[in-house]
Amino acid sequence: MINHETIEKIKETARIEEVVGDFVHLKKRGTSLIGNCPFHGEKTPSFHVSVSKGIYKCFGCGKAGDSVRFIMDHEKYSYPEALKFLANKYNIEVEETVETKEQTEAQNARESLYIVSQFAANFFEEQLWNSDDGRAIGLSYFKERGFREDIIKKFNLGYSPDVWDSLTQAAIKNQHAEEYLEKTGLAIRNDKGKLYDRFRGRVMFPIHNFTGRVIGFGGRTLKTDKNVPKYVNSPESDIYHKSNVLYGLYHAKKAIRDLDNCYLVEGYADVLSVHQAYVENVVASSGTSLTIEQIRLIGRFTQNVTILYDGDAAGIKASLRGLDMILEEGLNVKVVSFPDGDDPDSYMHKVGAGAFKTYIEEKRQDFILYKANVLLAEAGNDPIKRAGIIRDIVESIAKIPDNIKASVFIRECSHLLAIEERILLNELNTMKAAKLKKASAPSRSSTSSFGHPDMPPDDLFAEDFANTGDGSLNMDTSAQVNTDALQEQEIVRLLLTFGHELATWEGTDNMYIGSFIVQNLSDVTFENELCRRIIDHYRAELENGQLPTINQFLKSEDRQIADLAITLSTSPYSLSENWYNKHQIYVRDETVNLKATVLGGLYHLKKRKVDQMLTNLLNEIKEEKDIANQEILMSKYAHIKNVERDISKFLGSVIVK
Repeated sequence: MINHETIEKIKETARIEEVVGDFVHLKKRGTSLIGNCPFHGEKTPSFHVSVSKGIYKCFGCGKAGDSVRFIMDHEKYSYPEALKFLANKYNIEVEETVETKEQTEAQNARESLYIVSQFAANFFEEQLWNSDDGRAIGLSYFKERGFREDIIKKFNLGYSPDVWDSLTQAAIKNQHAEEYLEKTGLAIRNDKGKLYDRFRGRVMFPIHNFTGRVIGFGGRTLKTDKNVPKYVNSPESDIYHKSNVLYGLYHAKKAIRDLDNCYLVEGYADVLSVHQAYVENVVASSGTSLTIEQIRLIGRFTQNVTILYDGDAAGIKASLRGLDMILEEGLNVKVVSFPDGDDPDSYMHKVGAGAFKTYIEEKRQDFILYKANVLLAEAGNDPIKRAGIIRDIVESIAKIPDNIKASVFIRECSHLLAIEERILLNELNTMKAAKLKKASAPSRSSTSSFGHPDMPPDDLFAEDFANTGDGSLNMDTSAQVNTDALQEQEIVRLLLTFGHELATWEGTDNMYIGSFIVQNLSDVTFENELCRRIIDHYRAELENGQLPTINQFLKSEDRQIADLAITLSTSPYSLSENWYNKHQIYVRDETVNLKATVLGGLYHLKKRKVDQMLTNLLNEIKEEKDIANQEILMSKYAHIKNVERDISKFLGSVIVK
C-alpha cells in the first residue's frame, strides 16, 4: 500500500487542469475551464474544471472528482494504480507498505497486460535495430518506404522474427506468464497446447493509448503470398478496444489541441508520412471503419477534422457514406483528395515534405461541397441520378446540429446544384421533422445509450441526491420531501462554501460561520442520510477543535461524500460581466450580505421542518378523540404556529439588517 504522506504529496502536486488537459481540450469560460466530457458523448461542452478547487464536474452525465478520480474513471485504474500513474507523471517517488498476496495479484492483473505489451514492443524494436534479419528485412523495408530513422524511432517501430515462438520464448525467459501473452493476443495456443507467436515475419507498429502505454500491435507481412493477410492486428483485450483507439493520437494530441485541427488518415504508414512532413496533428482509424467513439475522441481536442483521402474514386465514394456521423457529432469536416492512385503516404514521398504540407493546406474544402462535386461528376446529366444525389446531400446537411451552419450549406448547394434554395430548405425541414418524430417516439422514461436520462442540471442533481441517501428521498416521493431535500442540501452547500468565513454580524462574537450554522442545527433532524453524515462529521471536527475545509469533503475517500460536495460547490453557469458593463443591470452576489445568505438558508430549512410539524399535529388533532389530549395538541400547535409566523416574517423581510 502507498503510505499516507506519499498520497498527500501526489494529490497536492497533481494539478487538475494539467491532468484533465492531457485528455480533454479545455477552454476558459468564466472562472472555470470547460470541454467535451470524456465519459459520454456530447456536442455542447458540459464538462467543467475548477482550478481553484482542484475538481471536475460534468453537468451532463454527473461524473465528478479530483485528479486521482479522473484517472481512475478514464483509465479504469484502481486507486493505487491511479496514484502511481500521477506519481510517474510528476516524478514523485512512491513509498509503499507491504500488501497481501491477494491485493497484489488483483492490482497487478491488468497491469501485467501493459507490462507484457511493453516487453513485446521493446523486443520487436530491439530485433529491428540489432538483429541481422531485423536490419536486413525490417529496417530495409522502412527505409525503402522512405521513412527517416527519427520517425522509425519516434513510433517505436519494430520487427518480429520469422520464427514460430521467438517472442514467446523471450517473454517466458523474462518471467512473463503465458496467460498474459494469450490475453493480449501476442501468442496463440494451438490444438496441442503449445504457444506460438501471432506476429511472425512482420514489421511491427505498436499502438499506444492516450497516455503512451502500449496496448496492441499492427503487423505487416513482407511476403508476397496472397494467402498471407497483409496486416494482422491485436485482438480485443482488457486494455485494447480498437473502436476506442486512434493510431498516433498519443503523439498527435498536443499538436491537435494547439492547431485546433485534426488530420484523419486511414493507415499506419499514412500517419508516419504525414509526421515526416512535419505535420504532427494526424491520426488514423487503423484501417477500420470510423466509429462514433473515435469521432468523440477527436472532439475532445478539436471541433475541426480534415480527412486526407486516397485518390481512388471508388474508395472515396464508399467513405463518403460513413462520414455523415462526423457531421452529426457537430464537428466541422474538411476534405483533401490526392491525385488518382496516390494516398497520403505515397504522395508525400513523391513530392517531398514541403510540397506535401503546402498541398494539404491549399486543397482543403468543406465536406458537403466536396461530396456534392464528387457525386455530381458521377451523375453527369442523368436527371434521376441527380435527384437522388441532391437528396443524399440534403440528408448530410440534415445531420448538422448547428442550424446556422446548415443554412449556409443549403445556400452554397443551391448554387452548386442549380436548384432553388426554397426547395432544398423544404426537403431539409421534412427530413429534420421525420428525425425529430422518430427521436420522440420512445417512452419519456427511457435513458440514453450511456444509461443516464437527458435532463437539466437541477434534475440531474435531484436524481444523484436521491440515490445517495437512506431511501427517504426518491424521485417518486412527495414534493414535500423533495423540498426538504433541497433545503438540506442548501445548508450543506453554505457550510462547505462559507464555513471558514467569520460571522461578523451581531450576536456571533466573530465566530466562524461553520460553527454558527452547526449551533443553529441542534434542533433540526436531517432526513437525508448523506447530508446528515456531512453535518455530523463537521460537528465532530469542531468539537475536536478543528475547522473543516471544503477540500476535506471534495477529496474525501468516501465517494458519495466527495460527489455530493463537488455537486454542491460547482455550477454550469457563470454570471456574464455584460449584465453590468453593457446593460447596467446589477445582480446581487450572495457574498455581499452573508448574514442574509446564511440565515436565509437556515430559516428556509426550519420553515420546512416547522410546516411538516404543523401538518403532523393537525392530523393528530383530527384523529384524537380525547378532549383533554386535543387541547394539549392544540396548545402545542398554537406555540409552533407562532414560531412559524416569526420565521415567515423574517423570510418576508426585504432586507436583513
